[in-house]
Amino acid sequence: MARPVTNAALEELLRAAGYGNAHAAFARQLNHAGRNEGTWRYDAASVYWWLRGRRPGEHVQAAMAESLTRKLGRSVALSELGFGTTNSLGSCVYPASVDAAIDNAERVWIALTKHLGQQASGAFDSGKALQAALGWRYDLRDQMVSRNGRQTVSSTDVQSLYALADHFTDLDRRHGSGSPRTRAVMADFLVGQVTPMLRGTYTDAVGRELMRAAATLSGQLAFMSYDAGAQPVAQHHATLGLRLAKAADDRLYGAHLLANLATQAVFLGHSREATRLVEAAIDGAGRAPASVLARLYATAATAYGQSGERRACQLALAKAERALDKVSADPGPRWAGYFSPAHLAGAALRCLGDLKLYSQALRHAPDALILSSQNTRTRALHTALVAVTHARAGDTDAACAWGLKLVRQDGGIKSARVQQRVRELTTALSPKHPSRQLTKALHALAAVSAAI
Repeated sequence: MARPVTNAALEELLRAAGYGNAHAAFARQLNHAGRNEGTWRYDAASVYWWLRGRRPGEHVQAAMAESLTRKLGRSVALSELGFGTTNSLGSCVYPASVDAAIDNAERVWIALTKHLGQQASGAFDSGKALQAALGWRYDLRDQMVSRNGRQTVSSTDVQSLYALADHFTDLDRRHGSGSPRTRAVMADFLVGQVTPMLRGTYTDAVGRELMRAAATLSGQLAFMSYDAGAQPVAQHHATLGLRLAKAADDRLYGAHLLANLATQAVFLGHSREATRLVEAAIDGAGRAPASVLARLYATAATAYGQSGERRACQLALAKAERALDKVSADPGPRWAGYFSPAHLAGAALRCLGDLKLYSQALRHAPDALILSSQNTRTRALHTALVAVTHARAGDTDAACAWGLKLVRQDGGIKSARVQQRVRELTTALSPKHPSRQLTKALHALAAVSAAI
């Protein structure tokens, strides 16, 4: 006699997806989804035991959620599978529809509020990032995003969200995102205020503006999570923002978010994937304003530099410089105004240093530090990068001097990226011949690294 089903939630999902009497077919889908994990050999018997209480690993649950998401055309959270609580955000899937994007937004925002102080499981998935890029670039435009819900949403309501996004952007640039406090406030706001708006009543025109504002907030939270070192959380929110930007029919902001994913990939050493992501962003942006193109080509240069493509890197830098020269006549969207000559100089310093063209790289050092007062974190990142470049070029005295400048600049910044740059500098200096100045610099760097 067969044992009774104890996981009714999974049974209902399988039935809705057409797998109610096709457990073997579902198992084959899982085996295909998990092909990067090794050789999976799940079959109908595996599904039988999952329905009767056996709990698979979280990587298998993520594959289940991914397979069911594709089949049902909506986002399926891990919590819906009936296997008990988990800290995982689930599989990072580019939502197939606007409704699926709204469901996904609510799921990842709620998960973030519950587990913000915990280390999210998983890692940056470059394959999923490339899938998101393809979906954003080639999926058809959403024909209609109007909706009928409980709360009526007006254009004035939407405009208030941009003011909040500006506030969080300013906090991030001044103080970094290593402390979870700001992200916690932002996540609570997204759950309590933005989610009801997304599920409200609005016209197509207001709906697209709402999607754009929600994409802006999700993109900002993605960048803050990246700066805090929460890489899977950052990827989830960037992917969600990318889909919301698609719903808003805003290809420029979508390209910006895709470039952010490329920047994250560079930071994590996925240089080949980063080049593909930023190339898709440039292609999708089309005839973009100069400010947007300058940022996109600067990101491309960093990806090419890390992957060792010297000619492509230098060509991208030249295109970024030409675009930046035209910004005054072609300023583009307001959010792109942050990208300055100092940001481009920082990108040049980074990519030319990666290519071991240290003399060329250091010519950009003075410009990289001409930053406005609110760009505290960028100043720290660029100062550390100047120091690292001097160290790698063999100028220990200059590297120590710049390292001490970095220590004096520290103003309570909390940033995993700044901390990583400090570690890079420490690593570059540690093998050098001991001296009084070197010892002083290493001790100071150790202290500031612990505080960041």
